[in-house]
Amino acid sequence: MINQERLVSTFLDLVKIDSLSKNERKVADYLRPKLEALGFEVKEDDAGSKINGNSGNLIATKIGGLEKGPRLFFSAHMDTVESNAGFEPIITDGVIHTDGNTILGADDKAGIAAILEAVNAAIEDKIPFRSLQVLYSISEEIGLFGATYTDPADILPDSIGYVFDTEKPVGGIVVSAPSHATVNVKVKGKAAHAGIHPENGISAIVAASKAISKMKLGRVDPETTANIGIIEGGKARNIVPDEVYVKAEARSRNEEKLAVQIDHMTKVFEDAASEMGANAGVDVQREYVTYRWNEEDEPIKLAKRAAEVLGMKPEYIQGGGGSDANIFNAKGIPAVVIGCGYEGAHSRQEKVAIADLKKAAEYALSLIKVSGEK
Repeated sequence: MINQERLVSTFLDLVKIDSLSKNERKVADYLRPKLEALGFEVKEDDAGSKINGNSGNLIATKIGGLEKGPRLFFSAHMDTVESNAGFEPIITDGVIHTDGNTILGADDKAGIAAILEAVNAAIEDKIPFRSLQVLYSISEEIGLFGATYTDPADILPDSIGYVFDTEKPVGGIVVSAPSHATVNVKVKGKAAHAGIHPENGISAIVAASKAISKMKLGRVDPETTANIGIIEGGKARNIVPDEVYVKAEARSRNEEKLAVQIDHMTKVFEDAASEMGANAGVDVQREYVTYRWNEEDEPIKLAKRAAEVLGMKPEYIQGGGGSDANIFNAKGIPAVVIGCGYEGAHSRQEKVAIADLKKAAEYALSLIKVSGEK
């Protein structure tokens, strides 16, 4: 049975620990003894050394008494998108939040706490299982680095992964997520004095602006999005700018559509620059690849059964963002993202209801229970 008081206490402890990406050491040090006290064998890998971080991923393993059935693999990330050092969480009408001056850190400490409480309850209640693994990853927010540097050999064969890392609905099953590419552009024009000889210059900012005005952006189609996120350029207000840098992205749950969108963005930048006598250099980098599950796949069948046992109607979600699950799937580790109940991620309005936090832990516990039915 889920212990709500213990769950909330764990969550409050976690969100009080400042853990900006690459600085997850204190969270790892908090979690390791708790996992070891539950009988898990805990390993810290070398992922942190690959990115100059101060902690690696924590990988905890406990073998159960069943010889058959699914092996379960739970995951959540230890880092937060920005610092919340020195804040005190506030509870108002059963909702945990901040004073509005910092993030809360429920993304993804709600997932961490829900998983830890679920495995705690499963062991206390002597629920049978084949094996349980917990991977608390690093630096998810800045590039899914913890998952990227996870050695698949550290995950038991035939494991099914559940990544507790997205907003409401609690227990929402993210059956697909997009591929993601970053599009970095350098537009090179020609500098000139803006007041004396503007006609001698070629404005890189104008060239970039013309390109952006012709580009398909936002919701391109039901599976595809694109965005211009950052524009930087110019040296002074009286100089025709000769360089501008644009950082953009494209995502799609359809690889062919993503390729079409990237080609479109590249061509529009190159053509707009060329028309003005400027040059556009476009660099495209793939961040992660799509995954897609259907209701007949074992990870979804198990997730559906876990929801039904709790009297919940399974909710299937077509995701628009990436997560560690994208990386795990690409490494051959079947993984699905599960909603863990927080709201307003990456904002000062971030919050989580205690009832939703408990429900997320109950869902993780239900996954353990139904895995033992197989």
